[in-house]
Amino acid sequence: MKDFAHATRLLRRKLGAKVVLTDDAALEAVSYDSSRIAVRPAAVVKVVKREQIGVILTLANEHGVPVTPRGRGTTLMGSAVPLHGGWVLDLLGLDKIVVDAEAGLAHVQAGAKVGDVQKAAAAAGWFYPPDPSSKEYSTIGGNVACNAGGMHGGKYGVTRDFVVALKGYLPTGKFVEWGTATRKFAAGFNLRDLWIGSEGMLGVVTDAVLRLIPAPAARWTLLTSFADEVSAFRAARALFAARVQPAICEFLDRASVTCAEQAMKTTIFPGQPGRPVILIELAGSVAELREAKKAVLAWAVAHAAGHRAAKNRDEAEALWAVRRKCSGAMFQMGDAKLNEDITVPLGAYEAFAGWLEKLRASSGLAIPTFGHLADGNLHVNIMYHKAVPAECRAAEKAVLALMKKVVALGGAISGEHGIGLAKTPFLRLQHSEAAIGAMQAVKRALDPKGILNPGKMFEVFEVWKQPRVVVSFPWDHK
Repeated sequence: MKDFAHATRLLRRKLGAKVVLTDDAALEAVSYDSSRIAVRPAAVVKVVKREQIGVILTLANEHGVPVTPRGRGTTLMGSAVPLHGGWVLDLLGLDKIVVDAEAGLAHVQAGAKVGDVQKAAAAAGWFYPPDPSSKEYSTIGGNVACNAGGMHGGKYGVTRDFVVALKGYLPTGKFVEWGTATRKFAAGFNLRDLWIGSEGMLGVVTDAVLRLIPAPAARWTLLTSFADEVSAFRAARALFAARVQPAICEFLDRASVTCAEQAMKTTIFPGQPGRPVILIELAGSVAELREAKKAVLAWAVAHAAGHRAAKNRDEAEALWAVRRKCSGAMFQMGDAKLNEDITVPLGAYEAFAGWLEKLRASSGLAIPTFGHLADGNLHVNIMYHKAVPAECRAAEKAVLALMKKVVALGGAISGEHGIGLAKTPFLRLQHSEAAIGAMQAVKRALDPKGILNPGKMFEVFEVWKQPRVVVSFPWDHK
């Protein structure tokens, strides 16, 4: 790895020692993200003014220094790992939130937490739907970079559907604005959407204008159980065929439910331990919910083995416990996991459920699966023990088989986590060489020196062979 000491000294002279940090504690803190892959940078630059980013990127281009943008590092794919060293661009100092209650827009800086944006919107009578499980920690900049989704995606959409405009810097250090704080904008190429989901490779987001929607007047929650996964998937298709559009439709398979029940020391449905469940939440006006509840209850009677409706928000929170507990509880099945956020087309639900059961049997591994059925985004967790070589090899084979199957079914290798480092071996399963060549051409056009978040997406990186730091994040257990 190159020595960037001279360039770092120059940057320090320009921005000051309080902004450009090189001490061990500061470098260690930004050397890894939730992928737990660790690479030590030469410096971390904690920007407090937007204009500092232009200085950083200009100097980086002059001296060939890699720059890795970073929020709180909640990404699971290694997107925020400074793979080639250089400088980590810490954006947490840019965290202002201003809600325009009249227009229903939120003017937000990149370092603002998603949960704080939701709270500010709610205080003004509005609702910001994108809700990744790390929303109390993850930042708007990171959500834009990965086009984050969450449980509300099926009804409301993902981050891209709420971004009205962006401000930030091209990799060359030039400031740009994509769009304005207006509902319509058709002046020139739509490069705003090119930045969304680009994982910090095409530019650095500093500000976003986010569209808000009216806060729902009422919510209602129903938990249902099923005999097996195929029955649950089939029932979900029947629900959507009835034109019911729940705000949330979460699925947990038998293994996920079993882990949650053991963690909670209770059985969710007495007499039905370890059964797959679908958790539904309706949201809207009181009149809308009145009609939708009738349809959902009729569906539950016809398709579910058991169901339980919440009478109030306290009961609803109790029903949500199974979903909140399952992810962290999975580590009783292994001390490591490959968390794959694939997307499956609606028509392939039952076929995928049957195939996944065969993968469990052939791999010999526990593969608890949960996710968002309203948009087909499932989190397939391949559990293994790091100290058992046979299990490591089995996990590597299982994830490759999973990606091949998902693409064969017409699905996507990632629904909301992105590619980063962890999914680089599978990008060519999803895209043709021509498509990847077009992406690389865009990267070269906007970043001719290749300094912004290099090594991600296109360079094959075998994540399971890399040394990991041992750390537990709060959002792992959400």
